[in-house]
Amino acid sequence: MRPPVAVPGLIPGTARAGPSASVRDPAEPGADLFEFAPVSYVTLSFSGQVRRANLASEALVGAARAEWVSQQFVNLLAPASRLPFLAFLEGAVAGGILVTDQFELRAFGRPARIIRCKVQSSPADLECRMVMVDRTDEAQAEEALRVSEVRYRRLFEAAHDGVLLMDPATRKITDANPFMTRLLGYGFDELLGKELFEIGLLKDEAASQEMFRKLKRTRQVRYENLPLESRGGRHQEVEVVANLYIEGGVPVIQCNIRDITARKEAERALQRNEVLFRTLVAQAPVGMYVLNSAFRLQQINPLAQKVFGSIHPLIGRDFDEIVHVLWPDKIAKRLAAIFRHTLATGEPYKSLSFAGRRRDLGVRQDYEWQLQRVTMPAGEFGVVCYFNDVTERNEADRAQRRLDLMTVCNQKLKREIAKRLVVELSLRSSERTAQRLLAKAQRLQTSLREISHRMVMSEEHLRLAISRELHEEISQLLIGILVQLSIFTRAATVNPSGIRAAVAPLRRQVARSVRVVHRFVRELRPAMLDDLGLIPAIRAYIDKMPKRKGRVIAFTAQASVEALDGERKMVLFRVVKEALMNMSKHSRARTTNVALSKVRSGIRLEVVDDGRAFDVARLSSPQWKQRLGLIGLRERVEMVGGRFAVVSSPGHGTTVRADLPFLHPVSRLLRPKHS
Repeated sequence: MRPPVAVPGLIPGTARAGPSASVRDPAEPGADLFEFAPVSYVTLSFSGQVRRANLASEALVGAARAEWVSQQFVNLLAPASRLPFLAFLEGAVAGGILVTDQFELRAFGRPARIIRCKVQSSPADLECRMVMVDRTDEAQAEEALRVSEVRYRRLFEAAHDGVLLMDPATRKITDANPFMTRLLGYGFDELLGKELFEIGLLKDEAASQEMFRKLKRTRQVRYENLPLESRGGRHQEVEVVANLYIEGGVPVIQCNIRDITARKEAERALQRNEVLFRTLVAQAPVGMYVLNSAFRLQQINPLAQKVFGSIHPLIGRDFDEIVHVLWPDKIAKRLAAIFRHTLATGEPYKSLSFAGRRRDLGVRQDYEWQLQRVTMPAGEFGVVCYFNDVTERNEADRAQRRLDLMTVCNQKLKREIAKRLVVELSLRSSERTAQRLLAKAQRLQTSLREISHRMVMSEEHLRLAISRELHEEISQLLIGILVQLSIFTRAATVNPSGIRAAVAPLRRQVARSVRVVHRFVRELRPAMLDDLGLIPAIRAYIDKMPKRKGRVIAFTAQASVEALDGERKMVLFRVVKEALMNMSKHSRARTTNVALSKVRSGIRLEVVDDGRAFDVARLSSPQWKQRLGLIGLRERVEMVGGRFAVVSSPGHGTTVRADLPFLHPVSRLLRPKHS
């Protein structure tokens, strides 16, 4: 609390003194009251010279009174305060009444002090009596408060969050920063005096009252995610923190409102990306697994899970440990180095052939695999590995190559036998036999087309019969042999060293024979044609064709093709197969288009390639021995009432076309007419 200020004119016993007097005579009445008063008193001449001063003023100035009494008082002030003080003193002398002002006291090397001066002139004594009050601490506090208020206002105005100040008693807005006005779309004057539910922040007045009640209890309320609709109808998501505090003895509520729409949208996008990423990994048609930036297995799809099935735990495990469980140390170190290189540099890696003996299974396996560095949903780098287990396929390729070699040798042997038979028959034949055969050939010339038709149909029936026989008898017999061999192998455990070694090769050979028989069955007559239809059968055949680098086979078809009967479907399938085989062997085409479409007369098949052209007339003549099957294709198509054509020209490739009616011409005549 400030000490009471004594006005100099009211001090008892004050009398005029000479210019050099510094203290009162102790005998004078009131001398002690002046000298020992807790407030600083000085007496000044009208010109501003210090005449008297008490002990409190000596402590305020910071020097003995003898050093500054009789001097001009302005010498004790800072330069900036001197002229204002002289004007202040002049006003006091002229007015003769008590006046007050504030100056900076700086003398005798002491830190500056802020003083408030109260002056009353005494014309009778030709002097002024002045009271000095030290306001340094108060002024510093006021300056700090002013700076704090300026800083607060700057922060308030420049904040990138919305800020509202509210009156707890009325729940109404008393102030808002510019960001809040932009966020809501209201002007500053429109916000003042409104409640929160009136600006779209809370759903209704009841919710607003509930928030204020909670604020009074807990002093703080936080809403993580509130919907906010601006004046223009824009929907946003905001985070609200409301605090109740006392400012200058008055309760104030401050609401900080942060627009989290972008953050929430980013979180939802991240969640969608994570779900999409996991879905893509899980549904990949090949084996697939993902390593994170810490080189740990983060995700794996079901196809790849089978390869790592012997390792537990798997997810989250260091990949170095995993590869050392699966492969020998030398292979494992090389694999880990390749993965780390791709993760560090982003350089992809692809291996078309990788083979090795598994450490955990003890068997040799072949893989095709590749690596790609990807950005994970959370933003860090990872490595994705795609792979295919091609062990069975490579075994089948090796078996096929051996079979092809055997087939070539067998064909050479058949040709040699045929040549010897021709020579032998030609030597034994006679002129009469030759004439009889010639006459017979002439008689049969007229029925050649009919015989050709029957031969084609017989061939199809024969293929079907052979397919059934192979499936129902030979395959069952071979499977029975496999079963017996398995029983024999288990029974021979008494002496495994000799018997197992002798039986195992035979068992593998029999299993291989079963696969060969199955393949022959599919080649003789594809079961898919009868079970699923023409379109799936052709698509499956195209997919199984060896894919030469740079060659593309496109297939399009209309569903109405399946309305054909089984015989016509088989004819179209044979035409497609023969045409694609010729293209693969002779045309060197890069692009081939196979199209099945419905035309007015029935179904049209077109096989068009961009390969080398050939002389259709020459290759279709009876004199040309290697006719590429064109005669057989024509006979098949015409046998079911269709039309067959081949067009080939240099620079335009080759087109094989077959038009088949839905019904045979004879059958069409027998159909009843609609009324």
